[in-house]
Amino acid sequence: MADDEGKSYAPIMKSLLGQLEHSYETRKGYWKGGTVGVRGYGAGVIPRFSEVADKYKESAEFHTLRIMPPAGMHYDTGTLRKMCDVWEKYGSGLIAFHGQSGDIMFQGCSTENVQPAFDELNEMGFDLGGAGAGVRTSMSCVGASRCEHSCYDEGKAMRMVINNMLDDMHRPSLPYKFKAKFSGCANDCVNASHRSDFAVLGTWADDIKVDQAKIQEKVAEMGRKAFNDQVVNMCPTRALSLNDDDTLDIDNESCVRCMHCINVCTKAMSPGDEKGVTILMGGKRTLKIGDLMGTVVVPFHKMEDEDDYEWLVELSENVLDFFAENALEHERTGEMIERIGLVNFLEGIDIEVDPNMVSHPRTSSYVRMDGWDEEVEKWNARKGAAAAE
Repeated sequence: MADDEGKSYAPIMKSLLGQLEHSYETRKGYWKGGTVGVRGYGAGVIPRFSEVADKYKESAEFHTLRIMPPAGMHYDTGTLRKMCDVWEKYGSGLIAFHGQSGDIMFQGCSTENVQPAFDELNEMGFDLGGAGAGVRTSMSCVGASRCEHSCYDEGKAMRMVINNMLDDMHRPSLPYKFKAKFSGCANDCVNASHRSDFAVLGTWADDIKVDQAKIQEKVAEMGRKAFNDQVVNMCPTRALSLNDDDTLDIDNESCVRCMHCINVCTKAMSPGDEKGVTILMGGKRTLKIGDLMGTVVVPFHKMEDEDDYEWLVELSENVLDFFAENALEHERTGEMIERIGLVNFLEGIDIEVDPNMVSHPRTSSYVRMDGWDEEVEKWNARKGAAAAE
């Protein structure tokens, strides 16, 4: 690892590994924080100062620059080479693609080199990501550009939503961190539903599209027993059945869009034509009350034109504003919802309660089913009246 002049950057990495070995031996960590940043930004640089700098001088300062990736994480080789050149010039040469929140992690830099390193990355078109109690760097799956399962334009949605939140990313002023992630389908390749406060998952409202001829080819390829074992019997709601002529019947009203059958029979089955998104709020890893999956707050919204994407931006802004005003210090969105109640949260972000927000109404012994038909009729009447207005 060297630049054009032959200058080696190995000593900083050797020093870092020496301190790591020292930590293993003493069972103690020796990194401390501090204040390191670039002009105009209040976040994006993770400061690390060594408490044993006298023993490991080359890695006495080992700061990390968090850089936002392009939507869908698309790069060309020229861009990657330029990034490597910048970091070999100013840092340790160690780069992580990508952190859990999606950042490109440029790890290992001295305080004096942070600003010039960022300046060159910024000239390439890249910006600092999030850190601290603010909006964190977002992620979107590769989506519409390469994936046949994509149900909306994930890259566009991510850029519009996150660009609207940049001030809260670069100058943190929230009770705690806030993450948004965008997946094109329920395969959720960026872990949005359980690792983000604002999760946008692609889905569809009509029937799964089925090519029965290709289903018959798949059955012939796998065998009826294997097809039943690996496709039909794996359906969580038993919505699939294989006919005697090797065609497939689907009870679409029972389908929960889990994507398993489509994943196994990609050429024979695909998402429906009425595509849109489901919005979930409050997913996170362990903090105050343990791991939380996202709670559905918008069961389905069709994504067809610019107005729909503007609606998504407005919704994310309402959620962020409500979180900023009502969350306690060091409390994530999911924990705030648990504390104040889902109904209060929905009222605060101006979303009407929807029967589809109930989790597993068919299997929960704590949900009374009598009277549901009447309530559904009332709900449909309200929706019809609202649409008429």
